[in-house]
Amino acid sequence: MLLLGIDAGTSSIKVSVIDAATQKTIASAQYPETESEIISLQTGWAEQSPEQWWADVQVAIKKSNASGKYDPKDIGAIGIAYQMHGLVLIDKDGKTLRNSIIWCDSRAVPYGDAAFEKIGKAKCMEHLLNSPGNFTAAKLAWVKENEPEIYFKIDKILLPGDFIAFRLTDSTTTSASALSEGIFWDFATNAISKDVLEYFGFDEKIFPTIQEVFSDHGKISKKVAAALGLKEGIPVTYKAGDQPNNALSLNVLNAGEVAATAGTSGVVYAVADQLVFDQQSRLNSFAHVNHTAEKTRTGVLLCINGTGIMNRYVKQLAGAELSYKEFDQQASAIKTGSDGLHILPFGNGAERIFNNKIIGAHFENIDLNKHTAAHFFRAAQEGIAFAFKYGFDIMQSNGMKPTMIRAGRANMFLSNVFTEAFVNVIGVPVELYAADGSVGAAKGAGIGMNFYASAEEACSVQQSIGIIEPTNISLYGELYQHWYQTLLRHEVQ
Repeated sequence: MLLLGIDAGTSSIKVSVIDAATQKTIASAQYPETESEIISLQTGWAEQSPEQWWADVQVAIKKSNASGKYDPKDIGAIGIAYQMHGLVLIDKDGKTLRNSIIWCDSRAVPYGDAAFEKIGKAKCMEHLLNSPGNFTAAKLAWVKENEPEIYFKIDKILLPGDFIAFRLTDSTTTSASALSEGIFWDFATNAISKDVLEYFGFDEKIFPTIQEVFSDHGKISKKVAAALGLKEGIPVTYKAGDQPNNALSLNVLNAGEVAATAGTSGVVYAVADQLVFDQQSRLNSFAHVNHTAEKTRTGVLLCINGTGIMNRYVKQLAGAELSYKEFDQQASAIKTGSDGLHILPFGNGAERIFNNKIIGAHFENIDLNKHTAAHFFRAAQEGIAFAFKYGFDIMQSNGMKPTMIRAGRANMFLSNVFTEAFVNVIGVPVELYAADGSVGAAKGAGIGMNFYASAEEACSVQQSIGIIEPTNISLYGELYQHWYQTLLRHEVQ
């Protein structure tokens, strides 16, 4: 039997088909080839079209099928990973009512901050594990106040993965994990938060049916099956946000285990067996894929909005003609520290590590007689690693002190410059895997249909491709302090 995994990211859609028995990847495809547009109608806004996601999912599946490496009719289940926190609104006919307000959109910060104060900071942290901040609930509140003509047409609100599953199956479902990432879930009562509903004036009827992460989320409709060459009735048996799914793909399932990723945004994700939260909500805690009311498994998430998107921005400015491999080669030719050039990569909306402030991206100490394009290439990657260090210190102050971090050999971890800076400035070894979000989603589908006895069994065959040890902590520590002083000048305290 084959399993299909869909990873609906901010930049593109990727799909993979794996053999359930051997867990070998048979085929993969990505669409679009270039990075998807983020629509910014005003400063601090970020939107994407859910219908474009769906169109891209279909193209990616068809591309994979066209490889001829498998019979699409042999696919037995589908799993979905998706960019977290996005708000998708549909009416009673299943039509989308507006573009999705996605994770890096900053417009709802005042709504979340007001809710934090009114509901009570202590109560929010104890029940929601987070401030409502800039998450999905606050985004919905913004729509309610600013677009009432849209709000009153809402039949269901969906997270991005819920929407992809809906287009596949015509069924609307969600999970406690998904609702927790939207700051709708009360961990103390194990139900949708009455406090959030009452404060914002939301009707509980707008939420889909709540299912377990690993369960039946609907079956492929006849129309979709015919269009994609699949069997009618294939179940969608797994849906998870991209970061919990990344952790699953790296076999990060139990307390003390830690995963990292550095795509458009950057994340360090630690699993805890308690309801852990940061008092200032600079870190965010959500229900992990294997969390239940009986067995606590929270994912404590450090997010840096401006990571891969900063790297891409610099490449577009000064190295658009280069491949990323050539870009990295030029960066590696510059000595460590980029000859004093500093880049703060925080230009992708409000950053949670700064209490949802928007400080923007900054280039400092530019020497017009010394600094070349390659200096900017290296400084961007070092600056991103230093941003991780700033956030990692917050994680450590909250009692999380990992001795190993697992990461997929993908995105910025393909760069030796970034990986070296990350490992040395944080001071923790990184174990790299040939992990992939779409493959993780496919394995999740196998868990959800009970092909595997447990999540641990599904992920136990993952092979390490190497451990990167810190070798120059002292130098990178000194460079970080110089970078940190630049950060302080922008009033981040």
